Amino acid sequence: MESVGDAYKLFNCKTCFLNTFTSAFLSEEERGSICGSADQLHFKKGEVILKQGANSTSIGFLHKGIVKFTYEKDAKKCYIMTIVSGPKLIGQANLFFREKNIFSIVAVEDCDICFLDSRKVLGLLENHGKFLLSLVERSSDMFQASIFNFISLAHNHVYGRIADILIFLWENVYRNSEYEFTLSRKEIAEFAACSHENVISVLSKYNKEGLIAFEGKKIIIKDMNKLKEISKNG
Repeated sequence: MESVGDAYKLFNCKTCFLNTFTSAFLSEEERGSICGSADQLHFKKGEVILKQGANSTSIGFLHKGIVKFTYEKDAKKCYIMTIVSGPKLIGQANLFFREKNIFSIVAVEDCDICFLDSRKVLGLLENHGKFLLSLVERSSDMFQASIFNFISLAHNHVYGRIADILIFLWENVYRNSEYEFTLSRKEIAEFAACSHENVISVLSKYNKEGLIAFEGKKIIIKDMNKLKEISKNG
């Protein structure tokens, strides 16, 4: 984690997505009250941004990068709940549920994040019902993917689970059929709740069947319709 001083900012607060989003609900003075004291931090790949079980004192705005939301059941079991890319608010679920982080947020690749004081945000929410509703909706949208993932885990075989993950990453995270695959095979296994060996076997099978192709670290989706068929049939 690298802190950023006043002399240098990772991004311009006045032109970032967060300012645009909040301008629909808050005055310039109110936006200044939460953004003026915000901390801009740079996280390297693999660094923990928010720790499960730690005190929750802020919410984050992911300006750039990709993060994963993880839940650790015990020392040996770690599950990926969902994966998101910026620009996006992260950690706002803590505003509504409990005072401790209910999961960890970890950088999948280098990230630029702005942290807002949760007490100041809550203070503004008391007088801005529409702003509160919008945050709730955005929290719901983010975790909808987690719900669908666990439905897939409950009803699909490993082939269907991994097809679901490839489709999700293409449509919601990387937004390109030819992307630099920053998730490791181990992370895919944690997302799909299966073994590392299962992931390697299924990806190899998809490759041989022409559904995907490998180019270095890139995974190129060749047949999205077939992947969706596998996902549907489980």
